[in-house]
Amino acid sequence: MLALTVLLTTLLPVADPVRISDPNLNGWLMYFGDHPIKGKWGVHLEAQLRRSQGFVRPQQSLIRPAVNYDINKSTQATFGYAYVKTYPYGDFPVRQAFYEHRIYQQLVYRRPWKHVRMQYRGRFEQRWIDVQTPLAVGPLPHQQWRLQQRVRFNIRMDVPLSDKYYLAFYNELMLNVPPNRAPRMLDQNRAYGALGYRAHPNWRLEMGYLHQHIAQRNNRILEDNHTIQLAVYSNFSLRRYRK
Repeated sequence: MLALTVLLTTLLPVADPVRISDPNLNGWLMYFGDHPIKGKWGVHLEAQLRRSQGFVRPQQSLIRPAVNYDINKSTQATFGYAYVKTYPYGDFPVRQAFYEHRIYQQLVYRRPWKHVRMQYRGRFEQRWIDVQTPLAVGPLPHQQWRLQQRVRFNIRMDVPLSDKYYLAFYNELMLNVPPNRAPRMLDQNRAYGALGYRAHPNWRLEMGYLHQHIAQRNNRILEDNHTIQLAVYSNFSLRRYRK
């Protein structure tokens, strides 16, 4: 009887759990900097302040420094670190704010297509996530960490409207991979559109809309977040400041 039960459990399909949609209105302020230092080497400096309920409540804070290496004129490799703090938000919030440390490796390939600037990015992340237990409340000695890994694929295009204005579009797919993979392989999908303004050869601004679909780890809550973004991009050289 036990063997028959095990066999039927293995062969019969398991029904998906009932999933609940949780839409949110968020606002993100972002800075991205890629700064050459010497030869093919440079640094990436990034900071993001993410807010929920428009810009009223905290959603997430992120700092992401990295080292860039230009393999050739169109291909760049990056190795970096990210510090993330996520806060409770939405109708189904986490119990408390939690922390995350990431190490990531990235490859970016840029190529023009007629008048359109195309960019393809692949990123592999190792994520150490604060596990919320009664003994893990904030960064305390008894804090526990769960290692998760994720791959991200981003395709972006910039369409010029004039010498200073352009339209930007991208889609980014994020997939969970072992170890400790969530029940669903899909972690997030981000679809983005924005208007960009080149204020200076080394500075540009973008204001746009991001639809962020998140499959929470509990495999029940699906977030469909509507996010207004304001981003500053810079690429000025730091060579002149080296002693």
